[in-house]
Amino acid sequence: MTITSTIVSSSTPHRARTRLVRVGKVEIGGGAPVSVQSMTITDTRDVEATLVQIYQLAAEGCEIVRLAVPDAEAAEALAGIKPRSPLPIVADIHFDHRLALLALEAGVDKLRINPGNIGSRARTRIVAKAAKERGVPIRIGANIGSLSKATLRKFGRPCAEALVESALEDVKVLQDLDFHDLVISVKASDVPMVVDAYTMIAAQVTYPLHVGVTESGTAWAGGIKSASGIGAILARGIGDTIRVSLAADPVEEVKVGFEILKSLGLRTRGVQLVACPSCGRAEVDIIAIAQEVERRLARVDVPVKVAVMGCAVNGPGEARMADLGIACGRGMGLLFKGGKIIASLPEDRLVDALMEQVAQVAKEKAAAT
Repeated sequence: MTITSTIVSSSTPHRARTRLVRVGKVEIGGGAPVSVQSMTITDTRDVEATLVQIYQLAAEGCEIVRLAVPDAEAAEALAGIKPRSPLPIVADIHFDHRLALLALEAGVDKLRINPGNIGSRARTRIVAKAAKERGVPIRIGANIGSLSKATLRKFGRPCAEALVESALEDVKVLQDLDFHDLVISVKASDVPMVVDAYTMIAAQVTYPLHVGVTESGTAWAGGIKSASGIGAILARGIGDTIRVSLAADPVEEVKVGFEILKSLGLRTRGVQLVACPSCGRAEVDIIAIAQEVERRLARVDVPVKVAVMGCAVNGPGEARMADLGIACGRGMGLLFKGGKIIASLPEDRLVDALMEQVAQVAKEKAAAT
């Protein structure tokens, strides 16, 4: 059973209020929890392989999935994917506006278009009209790598101001058509630039914002870069949905996305693990213990805060602040529950005892929902 909820905390960033947009059954903006998205890396024309990956993403907690639509065959394959997908489908459209029309016919829940590379404004209008008729929202995706030549000439270089102006120009085209079911992104691979761009555009629009650092890198480096950029934006109260863009299995994008949200107190899914760094004060193998706890907690979906601490300096205090925790000493440790010591155990019993308590607390929390 998966339980996903919003944490109410005095330290949670105050979020800017934006318009509500519905993507299938998922709400973006309007005070809804920040949602986590990803994108399949399969060939969309391979219906079965794409569905397998969508189900893998859904199992990890992904809430919206985007599919590449490079040609008409991929667009037509959406009709076979959409009815069987557990997640709302976003069609990723570039260069050919007719693919957007085919995707709409296939029943997708949202379009992602980049008017900077889709052709003339007339083509954007055609897509907007068809989307409006079907009640399908559109994400205007301004990207630093695909700004129009006119925009680049005006600003002389890629910059946050150019991103924002490009996005606002496309928003105006849709507003002139009385189309307001919009989500906006202004992505760059440079963290300071992307933070500036989202800060600027948030001050000018009330449409929900899709936040991400584009082309951030591999799972390790890209995860850090994404956490820096997306975290800085969300900490300003900006952002309604996120996608972590990694050169990795898309399941990793979802994991990193939820960790970013958990670190800011915006969402919780599964266990929040607090583990102290290894240092000379530790009298047990805290690295091995923490890794084993993390491995065994990986499939616990109920929100539980667990602390794994390695010495008497900060350990007891941190363990008391968690739902459950262990504070280790020389060859032994204390087991905490709800801030109270419930057992003193040898080192080789600590992890098993902790996991027994996790299972019990998870069962109690699941029953209470």
